[in-house]
Amino acid sequence: MNGFDVSVYAIRRRACRRRPFEVRWRAAGRSRSKSFTTRRLADSYRAELVRAARTGLDFDPLTGEPAAWNLPEPAIVTWYEEATAYAVMKWPSLTAHSRASLAEALATVTPALTRPGARNRPDQHELRTVLYKHAFNPARPADPGSPAAQILDWARQASLPVGCLSDPAVLRTALEALTLRLNGSRAAANTIIRKRVVLHGALGYAAEAGLLPDNPLDSIAWRVPQSSAALDPAVVASPDQVSALLDAVARKRPELAAFFGCLYYAALRPEEAVALLPHGPATAPAMNSAGSSTGRTDRSAWSRPLRCSSPCSARTTPPTALHPTAGCSGEPAAGRSAGRSTAVPGNPPAPSPSALSWPQAASPGAPTTCATPPCPCG
Repeated sequence: MNGFDVSVYAIRRRACRRRPFEVRWRAAGRSRSKSFTTRRLADSYRAELVRAARTGLDFDPLTGEPAAWNLPEPAIVTWYEEATAYAVMKWPSLTAHSRASLAEALATVTPALTRPGARNRPDQHELRTVLYKHAFNPARPADPGSPAAQILDWARQASLPVGCLSDPAVLRTALEALTLRLNGSRAAANTIIRKRVVLHGALGYAAEAGLLPDNPLDSIAWRVPQSSAALDPAVVASPDQVSALLDAVARKRPELAAFFGCLYYAALRPEEAVALLPHGPATAPAMNSAGSSTGRTDRSAWSRPLRCSSPCSARTTPPTALHPTAGCSGEPAAGRSAGRSTAVPGNPPAPSPSALSWPQAASPGAPTTCATPPCPCG
């Protein structure tokens, strides 16, 4: 049977029939017919048959219609399904902090891409928490039958099709969601930019999979709104308050006094202060790793080399960053932005018990090893 051997006949009207207008044609060696209630419907159907025959479409021998008409409808992929697939794709190549940033951005925008009239909408805070912990964290799926799994089922069913993001109105709704915290206040500009980068990557992944014709964010004019929140000096600790806090820490936990002292006087991050490793009294501690929160408690789970550096590279920390009384400046790094120092310029501040908890380095030393004996660097 030849599926291209098609003949379309004139419309025949049959009186006393519920559908009096009959379209007749012959395809693949068999006569076919289909009846309609009105003449216009019959004319439209016959015109489609003629157009298909002229364009050379193959007719199905079973139905007698063009085979392209009987193709299954493409499955509708929702934003929730596309976002979870994007998280699974990106997860192995991301660091711990980047994974958290990815999950946070997707959990922020996903509630905004659900049907407005969806019933039984969960609490906004609970919905975002479950999305962050389970939906966009492939390492921690929700337990079947748990409340978290029920919330994820609601998000899966209420999610909009990913094709709706081609609509500028829907896309602007998603962008606006990135700018707001849970309490409705405006997020910081850097936070908004970071989350928009994640959204742009997810939409690019959808375009790569053929779910979108292109990345809609590339064709929309949108600027990051600036946050109006300002730092209140009243909530920043003064140098005198910090000194009193460090004295209290030194009395209760002497081993932690130097840690908190480094955060204030040297303006270190907590993971950088943890990674300070003393190599003896004659050399300065070398910093060769930074910490990341991965949900594990063992040190090997979060300790990693510094970014853009080899595992054996090290960064020298001067002794003045470790000892509050070293140097000639009377004002620490954090004190310059927190408030006016009470020390006299040119003289060191009064010594505090916190200085006794950290081995003082005599002089700065050059980083020569990766702090892991035996060192392959020599």
